[in-house]
Amino acid sequence: MTEKIIVLESIEPVEIYGVNDVKLNIIKKHFPKLKIIARGYSVKVLGEESEIQNFEKKLNLLIDHYHKTGLLTDTVIDRLLGPTGDNIIESQDLQNDLILFGNNGLVVKAKTENQRKMVASIAKNDMIFAIGPAGTGKTYTAVALAVRALKNKEVKRIILTRPAVEAGENLGFLPGDLKEKLDPYMQPLYDALSDMVPGDKLNQYIENRVIQIAPLAFMRGRTLDNAFVILDEAQNTTESQMKMFLTRMGNNAKFIITGDATQIDLPSKQPSGLIQAIRYLKKVEGIDFIELDNRDVIRHRLVSAIIQSYEGNK
Repeated sequence: MTEKIIVLESIEPVEIYGVNDVKLNIIKKHFPKLKIIARGYSVKVLGEESEIQNFEKKLNLLIDHYHKTGLLTDTVIDRLLGPTGDNIIESQDLQNDLILFGNNGLVVKAKTENQRKMVASIAKNDMIFAIGPAGTGKTYTAVALAVRALKNKEVKRIILTRPAVEAGENLGFLPGDLKEKLDPYMQPLYDALSDMVPGDKLNQYIENRVIQIAPLAFMRGRTLDNAFVILDEAQNTTESQMKMFLTRMGNNAKFIITGDATQIDLPSKQPSGLIQAIRYLKKVEGIDFIELDNRDVIRHRLVSAIIQSYEGNK
């Protein structure tokens, strides 16, 4: 008799086991020759080697289906584990736009044409710039792509960074230690992650440094291998900071740089590193530039009107 322990790394156990192990009991019925013991993220399987291999294959089929559709009902489990192993896909549109399923069945997908360009571009390029006004979903889409890459084991870690520029506020007068002072600058990144990764898992990832959220200055001197790296609010980088960040790129890395060239908070005489990068890197193979505009705004309808009004009065 062979024993194998399978670790659930890309799905919460309750999605596979069900409440009170209802789903797990259905799975067990399809594998009567195996002894299956589930505890937390670990599934211990005892039986013949061939049976265990088949079980692992079918388990991965269930997990893949959950990531594609966000659903894993009792009926779906029966069909997927049946003789034909029907892979039930909801709709072609959902497949094309879907990035991942977040917490509580939240569907995270590309909602606009330029967001779709981001998804397609990062598959072909190792570095992309997503440039556009507030509310266009560039940061949210970037974080979703990073989480998907981590879940699919395409990278080993996610690194999210922002320049800690004081937009009319004095960082020094904020209460608390350095982390407490800086966390407000990073909050949009935490907000996006909290939609996509369960709280306990997110805390575990952060504690184990699988997900790192840090100010841009903390990137100096590092080589970022096997990582999905996002630089947010890149318009507030200086020219030297931007060059420093871009040259951190290591092997098997994906970089997304997001920014809004109309909201630069640097001192008036300080050039933006984002503007320079756009000018210098336009023709570099492997780097793509996606420009989002008011048509991509997915916040309140007034946000799009506000952006148009400001652009019309320049």
